[in-house]
Amino acid sequence: MIDRSKVWTGTLNETAVESGGGRRIGLYDTTLRDGEQTVGVVLSPAQKLEIARLLDSLGVDRIEVGFPRVSDEDRQAIELVVDAGLEAELWGFSRAVAADVQAIVELGLSHSVVEAPVSDLKLEALGVSRETMLGRIEDAVREGTEAGVHIAFFGVDGSRADLDFLGEAYRRAVAAGAKEAVVVDTLGIAAPESVAYLVGRVRDVVGPDLPVHFHGHDDFGLATAGAVSAVRAGADWIHGTLNGMGERAGNANLCEIALALEALYGYETGLRLEGSAYAAHRVAELCGYAMEPWKPLVGENLFRRETGAVAAQFHDPPAVEPYSSELVGARRGIVLGKRSGVDSIRIKADELGLDVPESRRRDLLAAVKERATENRGLVTDDEMRELAARVVGNGAQG
Repeated sequence: MIDRSKVWTGTLNETAVESGGGRRIGLYDTTLRDGEQTVGVVLSPAQKLEIARLLDSLGVDRIEVGFPRVSDEDRQAIELVVDAGLEAELWGFSRAVAADVQAIVELGLSHSVVEAPVSDLKLEALGVSRETMLGRIEDAVREGTEAGVHIAFFGVDGSRADLDFLGEAYRRAVAAGAKEAVVVDTLGIAAPESVAYLVGRVRDVVGPDLPVHFHGHDDFGLATAGAVSAVRAGADWIHGTLNGMGERAGNANLCEIALALEALYGYETGLRLEGSAYAAHRVAELCGYAMEPWKPLVGENLFRRETGAVAAQFHDPPAVEPYSSELVGARRGIVLGKRSGVDSIRIKADELGLDVPESRRRDLLAAVKERATENRGLVTDDEMRELAARVVGNGAQG
């Protein structure tokens, strides 16, 4: 459970929100499959193995190792991860297609999602009738179950499906042997309240004992909110990816969800949040994209302070931050720029070992602001040393 002493949110949430009471929520990561569907991202088998190990070190409960029929490389990556001896439960991914299910069986995976489109928009685009798709779902789930694979049925585009047909799809899947049900907001269109409603509808269909998942995307910027709403409605498992990678606007961000559930709502996820900053930046590096500096939990700006008024309070983290940098394995720091103040100069000078008398700090601040304006950005530590030597003299050198 999260270290509450490192969360500084006051009493509002405790007053307004009913606590989850420590209920354990399972985390299901799909970075290696849905995450790799991020435009332009191609991961080698070795890179996928590294990411799987990062996920395992974070304490993720389940890792979706990939879709073996995409390519030989994907299959090789799955074999590497399966042989790595990870603690996480490993899941495959299959369409409601016999050859896909067979590939899962051949790889020795004991757990797998079986997906099938359930919205009329998807079915019409594929030229498949409702009844034909229901038959495919039954056949695929039955084949996997008879081969000893633990199946979770994944109703693609369920948030846009006719609700009666959606219910029938889950009923047929469970009757064919599915042991778990995944509620899916494929295009991220469901408001948080709608997610709760959909989870409730599926729960009514599959019964109180069958585990229910939620898999959401971020097209309306509501993936984390939707995941939280799913949990509040009784979902047992939440899907997501590192950094929210995925199709279009991406998937729900697993680390953000874990932090929100634990720090704000009183659930337990088991995620080792202190490793999230390293894992997030390493995955971004492997995938070749830049992390937004303002990203929650792991963005470099979250614990960096430029504004002078905030720098004056930098010595007291709870005054300027909602949770400790230690909680997510990040570093705090002062940076210099156009909005810096005298306290910024004092703190940065101490950090760099520069002797800047109090009487010269405002002069140095003016020089820093001028340089920041010229740079149209921040003043680097080397530039600070240069400016201090010029304004204060060589005596400023640490």
